[in-house]
Amino acid sequence: MIKLENICKSYDEKTVLDNIMAEFPDDSITCIMGESGAGKTTLVNLIERFYEVNIGEIIFDDKVEIHDLTRACLRENIAMVLQDTWVYKGTIGDNLKYGLKREITEEEFRNACRETFVDQFVSTLPDGYQTVISNEMSSLSAGEKQLLTICRAFLVKPNILILDEATSSVDTRTEQRIQKAMNHLMQGRTSFVIAHRLSTIKDADLILVMKDGDIIEQGSHEELLAKKGFYADLYNSQFDKTQTA
Repeated sequence: MIKLENICKSYDEKTVLDNIMAEFPDDSITCIMGESGAGKTTLVNLIERFYEVNIGEIIFDDKVEIHDLTRACLRENIAMVLQDTWVYKGTIGDNLKYGLKREITEEEFRNACRETFVDQFVSTLPDGYQTVISNEMSSLSAGEKQLLTICRAFLVKPNILILDEATSSVDTRTEQRIQKAMNHLMQGRTSFVIAHRLSTIKDADLILVMKDGDIIEQGSHEELLAKKGFYADLYNSQFDKTQTA
């Protein structure tokens, strides 16, 4: 359980988050949506303690306040998958194991690669997992690089997972494969998903709709549709576009 109590955050006297209150149960998926600048990324960055709150508390398991945990402890238990992928010069295998704090078995490695569909495209490469890649020069597509970052997070085995616009830079077909990989990754973890496409939001346990640093609506997909508010209007407009395309 992660609980936010009266969270406020500001930069240079500009309020970014205003009195945020929310609870996220263990093994749940929370989707956070809103326009650019609504405060979505700031909210998850506070949970990772990249930023400090100005007012309020972030409490884990009903008893541990975030400042009672070291940043190192938090980072060991949290994994992020971002819109912008990165790899470093080295083999695919080394890239996948980058940053691991523990030894993993070959079975664990291969299972993670299968669960995240990395094995499907790596097995077609002449040098397989020994293929050398880099950000500057790589034959991998944006979607394949994204699958590598998802697999990397899978190997970390985090308790908390943050996915920030993880499918926004790929085509629809690639998005479906990445979404399946993320579904495997989110099983048994407390997950936060920042996304614009409602196809990645509908199945969340909780949806937070943010605007100007505040949560203006929260609930499940069905609950928010029943409220006929901001979320329902946005969903219906996207659905209508899909139907007429």
